[in-house]
Amino acid sequence: MNTHRIAVGLDIGTTKIAVLVGRLDAHRKLEILGHGTAPSMGVQRGVVVNITQTIESIQQAVEAAKIDCGFDINGVVVGIAGQHIRSLQHSDYITRVDAEEVIDELDLERLTENVHKLAMMPGEEIIHVIPQEYKVDGQGDIKEPRGMYGARLEATFHIVVGQVTSIRNIARCVKSAGLDLKAINLEPLASAEAVLSQEEKEAGVVLVDIGGGTTDIAIFKDGIIRHTAVIPYGGNIITNDIKEGCSIIEKQAEQLKVKFGSAWPGENKENEIVSIPGLRGRDPKEISLKTLSRIIHARTTEIINAVFTEIKNYGYDQPSRKLIAGVVITGGGSQLKHVKQLVEYLTGMDTRIGYPNEHLASLPSDHVLNSPMYATAVGLLMKGLEGRDVEGFVREALTDVEAAHAVLESSLDFQVVETEPSAVSAPEALVEAELETVPSASSSAEQPQKTKAKGDFFKRWADGFLKLIDDNDLN
Repeated sequence: MNTHRIAVGLDIGTTKIAVLVGRLDAHRKLEILGHGTAPSMGVQRGVVVNITQTIESIQQAVEAAKIDCGFDINGVVVGIAGQHIRSLQHSDYITRVDAEEVIDELDLERLTENVHKLAMMPGEEIIHVIPQEYKVDGQGDIKEPRGMYGARLEATFHIVVGQVTSIRNIARCVKSAGLDLKAINLEPLASAEAVLSQEEKEAGVVLVDIGGGTTDIAIFKDGIIRHTAVIPYGGNIITNDIKEGCSIIEKQAEQLKVKFGSAWPGENKENEIVSIPGLRGRDPKEISLKTLSRIIHARTTEIINAVFTEIKNYGYDQPSRKLIAGVVITGGGSQLKHVKQLVEYLTGMDTRIGYPNEHLASLPSDHVLNSPMYATAVGLLMKGLEGRDVEGFVREALTDVEAAHAVLESSLDFQVVETEPSAVSAPEALVEAELETVPSASSSAEQPQKTKAKGDFFKRWADGFLKLIDDNDLN
């Protein structure tokens, strides 16, 4: 199979690491070639807190995806989230030298580069610079200025900013896992690609991605991203509340939330009881489903109110900022029973659950990837396929013989060359090649080749060692 136009998305979440390998089919739908998941052990609230555990989790997920798709995975598009993420609006302009020349891509790139030079707070770095609207010689409300004439080009930008250390920790984990980091994308923007339609973005919509450690928000209006935010609460904090409130272990709390949990307390009656097995022979524990739903309701209400605060900060009540399409909730937390009804009740906005299946081709309706919990991974894969460079993500897997040769080459750092069989046995030939011998009359023609090979071997070793030192210094 041709490996061109195949991309890989890597979602480093708080509860799971997900890897998707895919490409676009003839109908511009996503054809999933392979996927892999692993428990996320080193991430809290979207931020890497244990490098070693995160690397191991990434490697497990990548290996599972590799087995599923049959390709070696080289590069990935990665998502980033966490409470360190913030966004701001900024306006900037450039003055063009020749107003008689039409505005082209170079002008837009120069304007965007100006924004990237903005001074951020100490320890922060710009992740995304997203143009919203342009002005040409004072004429506003221009979405596409290419091809127009003008001396002054202005634009308003939506800028997403994150902490340098968090970004570098993710990059280091990806690199240490043996992968090439192709791009970093804000997770709510990736999720929006997977579950929102262009009509919803035009009408005005709020995307709410309820993950394990964070709840990500993205607001769109007139087809343009208007506001982004990350709330440092997600499904895990609900599980923790159940664990503390019911005096049970975390595994049992998660199972209770998934199987019997509801965000609406009025749904359950007082006499509805679920029995939890006791630990190490202890008596079972009986838990009222009414109590369980009250615990879930309290924390879910807190999360939704924080989301509603961000919607208010955007100014959704202004006529020009109305969000006609309402709210779309996705992520693992959106599968909580009655959470859709609770969002509608607290915000007064129409709400639906966002599934990524409309972009996926030839998957059964009950396939795991149709779940909202894979919206971010699907979106990252779509972002990778949208990029200019969609090469180098994967390569054909080596056969067992090829893999053995590759291991030998990497360990000895010289190329294995097949030669004609000779009377000298293999061990003696290897010793003869390594020892520096005095040339004789019969071997004078062969000796320069041996000396050159030996020189090349040590030159390559020295170059590799210096590069390793340089890389360590950079890290």
